[in-house]
Amino acid sequence: MANQISPEEVAKRLQNSEEVFIIDVRENGEVASGKIASANNIPLGQLALRKGELDKEKSYVVVCQSGNRSKAACGILEALGFKVEDMIGGMNNWNGNIE
Repeated sequence: MANQISPEEVAKRLQNSEEVFIIDVRENGEVASGKIASANNIPLGQLALRKGELDKEKSYVVVCQSGNRSKAACGILEALGFKVEDMIGGMNNWNGNIE
């Protein structure tokens, strides 16, 4: 079970210029309405196919719209050997900047 992280904690890390690697697992159409600036968009259905784009040395924060898909994505990524944190409540709870 992935660790959970609050949207506020993610925002705080970004404000502190910490290295935060965010994977947004929403579909392209959803991301078009705005995403966290540094997020890498990899839709949930493409995660296993695109795992080569990720680095097992890094820890990733996984984001979706409401928190359901990010939970599933964390399960997939953990099974593939990646370190992940699940952002609680997804973009619905995000009050930080979006692009």
